[in-house]
Amino acid sequence: MADTVSPSDSTSTTARLLASLEPLLRDWLPRQRWFAGKGRPVTGFTPLAATELLPCTGRLGLYHLLLRVHQPPLPGGPPHPGDCYQLLIGVREALPPRLAPALIGHVAQGPLAGRTVYEALHDPRPAEVLLEALRTRARIGGLRFERAPGQEIRDGLVARLMTAEQSNSSIVYGDTFILKLLRRVVPGVNPDLEIPLALARAGCARVPAPTAWLQTDLDGQPCTLAVLQPFVSGASDGWELALRELAKGEDFTAEARALGRATAEVHSALALALPTVTLGQARLRQLVDGMTGRLEAAVRAVPALRPYESGLRSAFTALAGPVAEGRTWTAQRIHGDLHLGQCLRSPSGRWSLIDFEGEPARPLAERRMPQPAVRDIAGMLRSFDYAALSASPPAPAWAQGCRAAYCSGYAEITGRDPRTERVLLRAYETDKAVYEVVYEARHRPDWLPVPLSAVRRLSLPDQEARS
Repeated sequence: MADTVSPSDSTSTTARLLASLEPLLRDWLPRQRWFAGKGRPVTGFTPLAATELLPCTGRLGLYHLLLRVHQPPLPGGPPHPGDCYQLLIGVREALPPRLAPALIGHVAQGPLAGRTVYEALHDPRPAEVLLEALRTRARIGGLRFERAPGQEIRDGLVARLMTAEQSNSSIVYGDTFILKLLRRVVPGVNPDLEIPLALARAGCARVPAPTAWLQTDLDGQPCTLAVLQPFVSGASDGWELALRELAKGEDFTAEARALGRATAEVHSALALALPTVTLGQARLRQLVDGMTGRLEAAVRAVPALRPYESGLRSAFTALAGPVAEGRTWTAQRIHGDLHLGQCLRSPSGRWSLIDFEGEPARPLAERRMPQPAVRDIAGMLRSFDYAALSASPPAPAWAQGCRAAYCSGYAEITGRDPRTERVLLRAYETDKAVYEVVYEARHRPDWLPVPLSAVRRLSLPDQEARS
């Protein structure tokens, strides 16, 4: 492994490297599933760090890049400094056929002139370099490869890139570990490391404990780049499992109840492991204002929401009464983006929760704030709806049964049924459905009828919306 080339110690080398890659990255980056700035042109790059993990003098080279990508702001939005992305760039004289899908392009100038560059995570050898660095707790320039005390990583594990669409990238090593690389990175400790570490210390077995992780400094703060966790071999993704059961016409309420119990165990452990707070009037007013503001922006972005705006707004303003009367709620650390796809069922039938990063589009400080646990509940209820309405034919009764069973399972552990928090639950479920409408309109227009169906229900007066 070689040393770092960074703006602080070799600005000219980094600048020449980026200049040679920039024409290729302008075309390649916007086509990646995890690129957040789709629909807006890339206007430039600022290099933050370029670390040579394998010297490019041999048959295979490897660079770790942190690049700030500049784009025009969203229409009507404020100026934006640009998003920072983590890239692993492989360098070869020519790509073998098996790596053809990973091609970024052929470099015409600069220090890599005449070479071919590609997405290195498709190639087992560069992926093994990352695991070896974690195993040995390497320090390579500004990159810090950490390993949890008492955790061992054996060598010789074969790497493979997971191909499922997601906002990050994951590599599986044998059937032993999974490494999640965060693509869009921000300063600060990521909840996907912070929360599982806290739960491991608390002895909560519902969340795989981090084995190792990769960090650096960004804007003077620690920044999480990747997390290595045990791989749950043979596990079923909750979303895929639900769709399979739906397709077979099988009941899913027993699994939904078990998943409710698992969620409650995680929430209970988090409430003990990390601070809880009481949300007073000021914070609750901010909560209502935030939901209302997101609704107004969504209506401007997706005109199909306009007929339901008044009814959806009522779900938020309904919180104003209890707030004015002095009602408070307890807030704690939560998952932040809970849905069926964030849950794994082991072959023994045990449910685990994964991916505690939260909604990547939200600021990191917001994702790390204590929030009412019912927000996670609302996300899961929306997920049951999504599964049922994406089935052919749609199965709304299936969703209703799963929603009820999930809440009942949650109550078995905590003694509190989330459905008793009717006003707050409706507000969070409405906020989530509005978010889903905007997402589908931008990325998957064919799916737009799914959240719009929920919008129609949630825009009704409360009693009708629950029926």
